[in-house]
Amino acid sequence: MVKKSILLAAAVAAAFAASGVQAQSDFPNKPIRMVVSFPPGGSTDLIARVMAPIMTKHLGQQVVVENKGGAGGNIAVEYVARSAPDGYTVVFSGAGALGINSVLYRNLSFDPVKDLTPVSLVASSPFVLVAPANSPYKDIREVVADAKANPGKLSIGHGGQGTVMHLASELFNELAGVKTVLVPYKGTGPATNDAMAGQIPLAMSDTPSSVHLIKEGRLKALAVTTTERSFSLPDVPTLEEVGIKGYEAMGWFGIAAPAGTPEPIIKRLNEAITAALKDPEVIAKARAAGADATPTTPQGLRDLIARDMEKWGKIVQRAGIKLD
Repeated sequence: MVKKSILLAAAVAAAFAASGVQAQSDFPNKPIRMVVSFPPGGSTDLIARVMAPIMTKHLGQQVVVENKGGAGGNIAVEYVARSAPDGYTVVFSGAGALGINSVLYRNLSFDPVKDLTPVSLVASSPFVLVAPANSPYKDIREVVADAKANPGKLSIGHGGQGTVMHLASELFNELAGVKTVLVPYKGTGPATNDAMAGQIPLAMSDTPSSVHLIKEGRLKALAVTTTERSFSLPDVPTLEEVGIKGYEAMGWFGIAAPAGTPEPIIKRLNEAITAALKDPEVIAKARAAGADATPTTPQGLRDLIARDMEKWGKIVQRAGIKLD
């Protein structure tokens, strides 16, 4: 009797294992939801929607874009983290919600690192320190000189408390050896607009929000935050070039699935994302939005998240930044 029970249990386990393997080999056999953690109309939403048809063609099933904005991306990320780990629900979000928020928020009800499996980086872009078109500052050296001569007088607007633009501004203060007042806005757009209008002397903007205004002469670009110049703003120096040694900050977006999603499914999704990001139309749309299509392996995105959490976690700790 015992032997029969053992054999039955083994048969049941084998059946479940076989069904799991079959589900992986059949993936996908129904539509896939790509949950974007930002409202419709933004650069990430635009990139997701131009990627979706190409991913659909590659996978043989429709990829449906769904927007769930709010709470710095936490709403969408938690929703996907709590979804079934079967590859049919993925999240398209940024550096904050996919990692940094875990060291920023006091009461985060999920852990993006433990509860998600990285699939691929999608796009990256520098931030850019901007000033009104008629700003007296010719370059960053003049900004730093003024900030040192008048500590606590110069202000920099950014996209909101705890955003990567905020942390990038904190890093600027630290590495430049200055003390500026960092002013949080409800998004990068309002901060950029106030800089354009002369309501604030400087703003740490993202490239999608500012590149057209810079090219139209309505904003003055003083420096970009990456270690290399931006293809969108080739005439704008990096902060490192103008003397802020060791400075690097980058905005990026990636796609992740719930933790526990089988590796063959992650590989299949990664292949579809990579195919989309190598498509000329997607590359052009990303560049028009001031970003660069940058597909990676799942491990590549995992490594990027780990580096960001170590780097920005130290800034969060030193600056004493905490969000509810």
